[in-house]
Amino acid sequence: MQRLIAFALLLLVIAPAYSQSARNTSAAKTVAADRRAILLILKRQTEDWNAGRVEKFMNGYWPSDSLTFIGKAGVTYGYQATLANYRKRYPDRQSMGTLKFDILQLDMPSPNVAYVIGRWHLTRPTVGNLDGHFTLLWRKIKKRWVIVSDHSS
Repeated sequence: MQRLIAFALLLLVIAPAYSQSARNTSAAKTVAADRRAILLILKRQTEDWNAGRVEKFMNGYWPSDSLTFIGKAGVTYGYQATLANYRKRYPDRQSMGTLKFDILQLDMPSPNVAYVIGRWHLTRPTVGNLDGHFTLLWRKIKKRWVIVSDHSS
């Protein structure tokens, strides 16, 4: 009987710790999956840009009037206005060049928020190369990661 009581007490001590460990493992898997999803979107954006598909490149952004893009010209509000600025600034393949992203930091401060810092580089042999840095604020909206704010300079 004493063994049975000791075993029951042991289970009471171990079970919560095991449950917490399982939750931590599950959370770590979710964070890893979210990080992969964001990096995949950035990879897809690079491929779309390099193929001259600005509209597809924009699929990484939140299709909302609340999207913000901060650049040299100031703040742009909204998905359509951001797309229009990309079209104006990069009207053809020559001006678009070849895009390369270098991700310097990717943090997940909460389950549905991500913060990415990186460098961008456009190789443009005939019109001159461009480069700079960016900060992207991401949100998971309706199970989909989207950029809600982009500060590129």
